[in-house]
Order: sequence, then structure tokens, then C-alpha cells
Amino acid sequence: MNNKFDALKDDDSGDHDQNEENSTQKDGEKEKTERDKSQSSSKRKAVVPGPAEHPLQYNYTFWYSRRTPGRPTSSQSYEQNIKQIGTFASVEQFWRFYSHMVRPGDLTGHSDFHLFKEGIKPMWEDDANKNGGKWIIRLRKGLASRCWENLILAMLGEQFMVGEEICGAVVSVRFQEDIISIWNKTASDQATTARIRDTLRRVLNLPPNTIMEYKTHTDSIKIG
Repeated sequence: MNNKFDALKDDDSGDHDQNEENSTQKDGEKEKTERDKSQSSSKRKAVVPGPAEHPLQYNYTFWYSRRTPGRPTSSQSYEQNIKQIGTFASVEQFWRFYSHMVRPGDLTGHSDFHLFKEGIKPMWEDDANKNGGKWIIRLRKGLASRCWENLILAMLGEQFMVGEEICGAVVSVRFQEDIISIWNKTASDQATTARIRDTLRRVLNLPPNTIMEYKTHTDSIKIG
């Protein structure tokens, strides 16, 4: 069950000792990368519900990232570190991915799962995210798997009732605690952010004293 993620985790290990002979291949590789990118984006567009499947209102993409804590991350290195797992268009396709994925509570180290609408990268700088923000909830260990499942099922089931405002959700596994967040497009829309907060409380069945923090992405970028 872990094989998919072991492969993802080890993916970035070969990148570090570039020598001269590599540089002669760079142009060819660049062309190949551009070609692969355009092929993969046309592949992604083709994700549709299968016959007799239950379509979702939007297509979504699962992503995974892992990094060594303490190492500074630029947005460029963050982007290199984030791996796309796959895109789905129906309830059945979602369960096919989800049933093979490690639960957040079983992840180790400094790892994140991201579930975002197709075409939106889980980065502050993405056009869909840059004027938005996120609700953050810090969880004691042991709660992440249940909360993550409840959160993404509510998101896929359009329970937030805020039109197209929801961009995606993230679960971040850390050593002392786990953090879940839901991202929306317009940080300045207080009615929307309040509705997201209230829905979050309900779908996660949070105790009344749970601290929830709203952070705009522009603030996150300033802090770094």
C-alpha cells in the first residue's frame, strides 16, 4: 500500500549532483519536458466520469509533498517537491485513488496531502489562490485521518455552499501536531469566510473551544 508513496518520496533524490555531461543533455531534456507537459495537460483535460458513475461538480487533483524540516523552501523548490498523484471527475474515481492512499495519521515526518480543483496548484502564488486565504485548524495527534476524510467529503459534496469560492484543502502532518486547512479565493469576502468557518465546525464536529485561524495568502507570503 505504501509503494506509491515510497516512489514519490524517493523521487527527488537523483537531482543533486549535476556535472558537465548533464548540461549537454539539457536542451534535449527541456524540449522533452515541454512536450511531456503539453501531452500531460491534454491528458488531464480528458478526465471524465465513466459510464454510470456519479459526476462531481468539479474535477479535483490529489497532490503529495514531503520535505526535510528546517531546510528553507523557496516557492521554486516547493513546486519541485510537490507531486501530482492524479485527477478524478466522479465519486467512484475519487474512491479508487483514496482507497489506495496512506491515511494522514500513518504518514511520517513532514508530509502533506493536497486536494485542489483541477487546474489550481496548491501554491499561494496560483492565480486562483493569490487573493484568497485559508482557515487553519491545528489538531492533536490522532485526529488527522478522520478530520481529513470528513473535510474532503464535505468539499466534494459541495456542502460549503459558497459557489466557486473553495479552491482546495490541505492536511499537514508534523511532529507535534497535524494541521488541516481549506483554501478559498477571496480573503476579503467576510460573509463567505464566515460560512466556510461555520461549515467546517459542523462537518468536523469540532469542540466549541477549538481555535480556528484565518490567514490570507498575502500574509503567508510575507512571513515566508
